[in-house]
Amino acid sequence: MNLLYPLNNKNEFVFNASPRDFTVEEIPLYPFTAEGEHLIVKIRKKELTTWELLDIISTHIGIKRREIGYAGLKDKHAMTIQYISLPARYAAQLESFSHDKIKILETTHHNNKIRVGHLKGNRFHIRLKKVLGIQKSKLDSVLKWIKVNGVPNYFGEQRFGTDGNNWEDGKKLIDGKLKIRDRKTRDFLIGSYQSYLFNRWLSKRIEISLLLEKFTEAETEAVMELEKGVLDGTKAQSSFFKLMQGDLMMHYPYGRVFYVESLAEEAERFAAKDIAPTGLLPGTKVKRAEGAARVIESQYDEEMKQSGARRYAWIQVTEIEKKYIEERAHYELSFVLPKGSYATNVLDVLRGGREIS
Repeated sequence: MNLLYPLNNKNEFVFNASPRDFTVEEIPLYPFTAEGEHLIVKIRKKELTTWELLDIISTHIGIKRREIGYAGLKDKHAMTIQYISLPARYAAQLESFSHDKIKILETTHHNNKIRVGHLKGNRFHIRLKKVLGIQKSKLDSVLKWIKVNGVPNYFGEQRFGTDGNNWEDGKKLIDGKLKIRDRKTRDFLIGSYQSYLFNRWLSKRIEISLLLEKFTEAETEAVMELEKGVLDGTKAQSSFFKLMQGDLMMHYPYGRVFYVESLAEEAERFAAKDIAPTGLLPGTKVKRAEGAARVIESQYDEEMKQSGARRYAWIQVTEIEKKYIEERAHYELSFVLPKGSYATNVLDVLRGGREIS
C-alpha cells in the first residue's frame, strides 16, 4: 500500500548518496574539556564505514580497535565528520598519519573516552538535483509541513543489510530455526528483526493517522477492523501523528517514559514538541503500551530473550536551511536530527510518501 503525506502527489528529484551530495556532521553531546588522558580527534572521512576508519587508525598507531572510542556509526556513502578518542599517549604516532580518504581536522583532549551514544545528534547537508520550478515550490511547501509536524523515526534501510532481509535471519534465530554461535552476529540479526517489527508498527500507526484525516473515528475503526471506541479522542488532535490512550511517551528530545492518561493534554504537549510518542523494540525489561495503544502494538510484539527498548516514533527536524540554485536545478538542504535517526526519513517525506508493506 502506498501512503502519501503530506501531499497527494510525488515530488520528483534526484538524490545521490555520495560524498559530493551528502554530508553528515556529528554534534557532540557536550563540550570537550581540552584536558585529560584521552585525545579527541575530529575526522572527516569518505567512502569508508566507521569500522573501516577505526581499523585504519588502529593499524597505523598499533593499538587494538577497542581502545578507540566513537559515538556512532556513520554512512559509507557520504562525506562524514565525526569524533573519535584514543589514549593521549599515542598522539605522536598520529602526527604521521596520512590517508587519501581520511583527514584529521583538529584534536583536543578530554577526561573520558567517547562512548557509543555520546552525541547530541547529526547535521545533514544534502543536495537534490533536477529540481525544476514546480518541484521547488512543492519542496518548499513540504518543508513547511515538516517544520510543523516532524517526521516518522523509521529505521533506515542500512539496518536491514544489502538485500534488506537481515530481519528474516533474526526471526529464524528467535524461532529456533537458525543457530549462530557468534554473539555479535546474533545480536545484530535479532536487532534487525526488532527494527523490522518497529517499522511495521509505525507504518500501521501512520496509516491510522492518514485515515483519520479523511474519515471519522468510527469509519476508521471499521476500515482498520478495530474495536469500537478504540480511536476515541484521536481525530481532534492537531498533530498529524495521532496519539492513542495508553501510548508510552517520552520527554523530547530525551527524558523518562510515561503513559498517556489525559489524551487531550498529552496531544497538546506533543504538538508543542515537549514530548513524543514511542514505539516498542520487543524484548525483555521494557514497558509495553496499554489500553487502545496496546491493541495495535501487540500485533508487532514477540517474546524474545534480547533486551527490549522504547524508541521515539516521531522526531523533529530542526535548524532547517535551504538554498535553490536555479541555473543548476539544485536544491541544497541542511537540517539537524537527534541521534539514531536517519536522513532518509526526511527524504521520504519530501518525495511525498513511503511504501507501507
